[in-house]
Amino acid sequence: MKYGVTAELNDFRAEVRDFVERHAPAIPPKAGVRVAEDRDELALLKEWTGKLFEAGYIGGSWPREYGGNGPDHQLERDVVVGEEIARQRAPAPIQGAANLVAHALIDHGTDEQKKAYLGGIRTGEHIFCQLFSEPGSGSDLASLRTRATRLDGGGFRITGQKVWTTNGQWADYGYLLARTNPEAPKHKGISAFIIDMTLPGIDVRPLREMTGTADFNEVFLDEVEVDQGALIGEMDQGWRIANSSLGHERSGVANNAVRLQRNISALIELAGKVERHGRPAIEDESVRQRLGALSASVDALSALVYAALSRVSRGEVRAGDAPMTKLMFSELGVEIASCALELCGEDGILVSGDESAVDHGRWQDEFLYARAYTIAGGSSEIMRNMIAERGLGLPR
Repeated sequence: MKYGVTAELNDFRAEVRDFVERHAPAIPPKAGVRVAEDRDELALLKEWTGKLFEAGYIGGSWPREYGGNGPDHQLERDVVVGEEIARQRAPAPIQGAANLVAHALIDHGTDEQKKAYLGGIRTGEHIFCQLFSEPGSGSDLASLRTRATRLDGGGFRITGQKVWTTNGQWADYGYLLARTNPEAPKHKGISAFIIDMTLPGIDVRPLREMTGTADFNEVFLDEVEVDQGALIGEMDQGWRIANSSLGHERSGVANNAVRLQRNISALIELAGKVERHGRPAIEDESVRQRLGALSASVDALSALVYAALSRVSRGEVRAGDAPMTKLMFSELGVEIASCALELCGEDGILVSGDESAVDHGRWQDEFLYARAYTIAGGSSEIMRNMIAERGLGLPR
């Protein structure tokens, strides 16, 4: 599979690889989302994000008047940038949610909103969090219950709870979905907002995970008042706006395939270091067969990803592509990390910070976080249903 392999794109890849090597912040890599652990790391991540925008490596598809360059084959370039960041285990730009709200504003926002927020997103100054998911409204997001009630003088009063909010503890603003018309069908009574995270009535509570980190938060909104300028687009059109902005996030699947390729390489190195029956584990035939099978599966995932991206670049979308790649990535991540812990033996229980931990505790972190990917972004069970019903046309 040679998706996007041209001399021009190869030169671009070499350029990006050099840029990442020279400018990526010296922050220890993590298995999951790299959320700043303190304000010093936050400053480094914001600076790194600003450099990526300034160089045109992210935000390139934005209109020229807002800092973009709109080159041909932008999807291919986005894929290359994501792959090279993942290949070097550099942190992803901190503005994941900001990229979503940026496209929402570019497509649906007012001129005042674009002027107020797009510049700060590009410099890394303004951090956004995504306030979509709720307790009981994960895979079925349209069932969300957070309410935004219209005020007499204009504006809205918002009450509800959000959860799994990445960067909520650091965010300046939130990209929020709330129900504005409880009488309408669930997909048609939702509106999209930008909300200042310092407003009275907002309470952000970090969620401590089994990895020992707090990458996510729950956010409580207790009668938070916002003015009319917080509304993105038209009232009750939030579902369409959210799906439109999510549609711009198409290159991340390639990053995930590269991450697993790196993990396979590290797994093979691990098998050469640890022993089984008094000799290197990699000399064991059963170990080599398992490594070969996992490696072949990751190569198959890469081919699947590039085939899907090729179709997208031609304007073709198949309903089963996204759930197939997501399911395969998340399930393979668990298998690779499980294999690594088995090779580590009893030392596999040692965590980062223990001087005897194998590979500085990387594999336990990978194992604990890998399970999260089988739930986040749609559980494996939901993905299988989507493949069956939407991709294969099977009955419900």
